[in-house]
Amino acid sequence: MSDPNEMGDLPIGVFDSGVGGLTVVSALMRRLPNESILYLGDTARLPYGDKSPRTVRRYTQRNVDFLMTRGVKAVVVACNTASALALDDLAYPFPIWGVIEPGAAAAVAATRGKVGVIATEATIRSNAYGRAILRLEPQLEVLSRACPLFVPLVEEGWSDDPISRQIAERYLTPLLEAKIDTLVLGCTHYPLLKQVLRQVVGDAVRLVDSAATMAEKVAGELATRSLAASADEARHHFCVTDSGEHFARIARDLLAQSDDNTRSQAAPNVVLELVEV
Repeated sequence: MSDPNEMGDLPIGVFDSGVGGLTVVSALMRRLPNESILYLGDTARLPYGDKSPRTVRRYTQRNVDFLMTRGVKAVVVACNTASALALDDLAYPFPIWGVIEPGAAAAVAATRGKVGVIATEATIRSNAYGRAILRLEPQLEVLSRACPLFVPLVEEGWSDDPISRQIAERYLTPLLEAKIDTLVLGCTHYPLLKQVLRQVVGDAVRLVDSAATMAEKVAGELATRSLAASADEARHHFCVTDSGEHFARIARDLLAQSDDNTRSQAAPNVVLELVEV
C-alpha cells in the first residue's frame, strides 16, 4: 500500500457526465484550498440519467480507471446517477465517495417532515435518495420526481431562461401541491438552476444540494486517512471527452462564484484537455 505521506499531494479525482460536477469542485476549492483537483467531464456520453444501469456502471468504471492512470489519491463520484447505480461495484486502492449519502444527510437536517427529491430518471428509478433518507430518519415522507430536461438546459447554458422556468414549474408543481418543505437537488447539474428553482418554489421550501456537505465529508476523510495536501499551492486540471465551449464558459463562471452565488474572485483560466476514456 502506498505511503499516505507520498499520496497526500496527489490530486483529488472528480468526475461527472458534464459541467454539473463542477458544483462539487467549487465547494471543494472553497473548503480545501490547498487540494489539487483532476476533473473529468464525460461530455461525449452525457446525459447518464437516461442510460441503463449496466451502461452507467461501464462508463463509471472507465472514468475511475482514467483518473487512476493519471494519479489520484481519492475519487469523488460527483454524478448522482453514477453514485446511485455504480458506487457499490467500485474497488480501487484509494477511497471513492459518492454524493448520495451526504445529500441525504443534508436533507434530513433541513426538513420539517416532507422531502421532495428531483433527479434524473435513472436516479429516481433507483430510489437511492429515498432509501438513504429513510435509513437516517424512517418517519419522514419522501416524494420523488424525475426532471430529465434539466441537464440539457444546463449544458446549453440556459440556467436563467424563461423556458427553464416554465419547465421547472411543470416538474415541481406536483411536489409543491403535496406540501414539501425541503427539495433535494439530486443531480449536480441542478444547483446551476438554483435561481430559477428558487423562483418556482418560493422561500418556504429549503433547497438542498450535496456539494457543501460532500466537501465537508472529503475534508474529514482526508484528515482521518492522513491524505491532506502539504503543498501550499493547488493545481487544477480539467479534462473532457468531447470538446465544448459551453463547458469552459460555465466552468469559468461557476468557479469564480462564492456560496452566495456572487463573484468572489477573478474567473480562472479553464483550459480543457480532450481525452479518450
